[in-house]
Amino acid sequence: MGNRPDELARAVQSALEQEHVEVEVVLVGNGADPVGDRADEAPFNDERVKTLSLPKNVGIPAGRNRGVAASCGDVVLFLDDDGWYRSTRLGAHLRDRFSAEPDLGAVSFRVRDPEGGRGERRHVPRLRAGDPERSSPVTTFLGGACAIRRAAYEAGGGLPEDFFYAHEETDLAWQILNAGYRIVYDASAVMFHPSVLPTRHDMFYRYNARNRVWLARRNLPWPLAFTYLTVWIAMTLLRERRPSALKPWFKGFVEGWRKPAGPRRPISYATAWRMTRTGRPPII
Repeated sequence: MGNRPDELARAVQSALEQEHVEVEVVLVGNGADPVGDRADEAPFNDERVKTLSLPKNVGIPAGRNRGVAASCGDVVLFLDDDGWYRSTRLGAHLRDRFSAEPDLGAVSFRVRDPEGGRGERRHVPRLRAGDPERSSPVTTFLGGACAIRRAAYEAGGGLPEDFFYAHEETDLAWQILNAGYRIVYDASAVMFHPSVLPTRHDMFYRYNARNRVWLARRNLPWPLAFTYLTVWIAMTLLRERRPSALKPWFKGFVEGWRKPAGPRRPISYATAWRMTRTGRPPII
């Protein structure tokens, strides 16, 4: 969004420094010029960097979709402007994995705290998240710390743009799984990112609830959809006791039923069973 120029330069440089792999960087300015008057400065003046300035903030999923459309790589990585890669071998590692595993659809990275903290449980996309150093199959991925095979991205229909923020990667992940691909959490693929809470965003509770309803309406057979939403109502009531959190959450929940969720593409029960065997049935 053009408000973190130094962090953006670090992120771009970390992508350009990847060794033994072809790299293309697309900078998407969501309602802003991401580089401003620094276009002639390193690393933005690298011929591998393309800038795409959107006239308004269209949200995270739409912004990422625009970036994918402007790129041509076989594997797409998403990196927020305040994140970076410390290893210069990450790109080659991912290229080799995707080349050797044709059914691999997406890789979720390990997010490390640059201050040396253990990291946040929500950054490990599985139920048993206590050991972030353990790799495993998973059923979703982190939107800002991932690599996706372009063919899987297209098979999944891209990110749902109406979501604007929250759960858009899970919507795509379920469709990638339904197309027959696998998703893995790879603890050796590391992205560094400051430790921040998602609740810093004013719209967090509302969008979290609204988009969870949309996620179920779009992707789950109705018996699973109702079970999934019932479970999340119960979990929210147990986790959040503050009216300041519950009020916008339930407002978003109602909004999720009242407003169109987009095209309905329910996953098969076979996919739901495969997700269950992976360790996360699509009811939680």
